[in-house]
Amino acid sequence: MKISVEISMYPLAENFIPPIQAVIDAFNRYDDIDVITCATSTQLFGDYDVVMDAIKAELRNSWETYGKAVFVTKHLLGDVRELRT
Repeated sequence: MKISVEISMYPLAENFIPPIQAVIDAFNRYDDIDVITCATSTQLFGDYDVVMDAIKAELRNSWETYGKAVFVTKHLLGDVRELRT
């Protein structure tokens, strides 16, 4: 089963760019996930289990490394890129 996830991160820190970049870089290291980064969010596309496991791991890693942050996600069954014409 394929999934599309849009994720935005809001670190609760003055120096907010490094934690955001670290999470984006971490998602880009997953060979089985397609990652598209926009100005306000990052989009993840791939197999449901792979994407959700990556989100679980990288949120934990981010919180353990950088402290508190708010993550906002939107989930859609399927690959939203296939809906575009």
